[in-house]
Amino acid sequence: MTDPSEQSEPNGAWPWPVGAATGIGSLPGTDIAEAQRIVLGELPALPHLPELPDRGAGAEIIGRGATFLVDLPVELYAGRWRVAARSGRDLRHALDLRERDLDQLTEQADRYVGPLKLQAAGAFTLAANLDVGLGGRLLRDHGAVRDLADSLTEGLRGHIADVSRRVPGARLLLQLDEPSLPAVLAGMVRTDSGLHTYRSIAASTARDLLAAMIDRLGVPVVVHCCAPGVPLALLRAAGATAVAADLTLLTDLDPLGEAIDAGLGLFAGAVAATAAPPAGPTAARQADPNTRPRPGDPNTRPRPGDPTPTAAQASDAIRTLWSKLGFPAEQAAAQVVVTPACGLAGATPEYARAALAACRDAGRRLFEQ
Repeated sequence: MTDPSEQSEPNGAWPWPVGAATGIGSLPGTDIAEAQRIVLGELPALPHLPELPDRGAGAEIIGRGATFLVDLPVELYAGRWRVAARSGRDLRHALDLRERDLDQLTEQADRYVGPLKLQAAGAFTLAANLDVGLGGRLLRDHGAVRDLADSLTEGLRGHIADVSRRVPGARLLLQLDEPSLPAVLAGMVRTDSGLHTYRSIAASTARDLLAAMIDRLGVPVVVHCCAPGVPLALLRAAGATAVAADLTLLTDLDPLGEAIDAGLGLFAGAVAATAAPPAGPTAARQADPNTRPRPGDPNTRPRPGDPTPTAAQASDAIRTLWSKLGFPAEQAAAQVVVTPACGLAGATPEYARAALAACRDAGRRLFEQ
């Protein structure tokens, strides 16, 4: 059998090779050239454009995501991103960081041929985290959420076209990061006072808005949600090619089985994102882009005896899940892409590289079973 790292062709229903692995997006550090070398080296079957939140404002999920908004400028105010009257220094800095990333990609992936994944914050997560001038989050106005989704779609179309020109051999996939989506649907996004929550967006409205985005984007879309309550049926109905999720949060197997049976791909978060998972309610912390573990957090620093992630553990977790769902074992290698449980920005550089290697080798194990 051909090693999955030597493949570049899609495998029938899914636009990635059999036995593929990839990263969720973020890595530790500030050197984008080194980050891209690591990704292209460790994840040859399905590399992604890495993100480096350690570079500060404009490199993290909300600031970077806001760079894709067209005719909707943003600025930093009191440490948060908010809608602005005009473009300013903060947005220019964020755009400059993104341009540097793309310049490095142009250089390092010059002869690359195969699938390549891009990432951006989704409309619902941006709406739940962007402030507006009159106070509160953009989420308070559902009409504004639709406008934001249109603006984001236009910007992402331009981004996809730009990367296609820079790396003509790439077949692009787009990952929309939606950690806030379950809270938006449940009406659980709190106001700044903490005393109230914003009105929920109906599941049918969210489905239609996401479906319109996917239809216009013109590339396969993966929706990543590292929070409990991933709305699998909604994402499948909206036309997502795959969902990316932490396997430990996919506890309700019936919806997952239905989604997989209907052809939804699974980016299976089977490798822990940090050497020492944070104590307490980790899912709630991961779901809030403003409270994710950072390098130096005592809950993410490696401790003596912390295990290195292994491909065997990751592949076994996926096989166990697949067996519980009742699907043929050989189907997993085609329909599943192995990933870390979430972004790796909170890990040490050594752990992050080991995690990506474990994902790659776990994909190979699924392929070879």
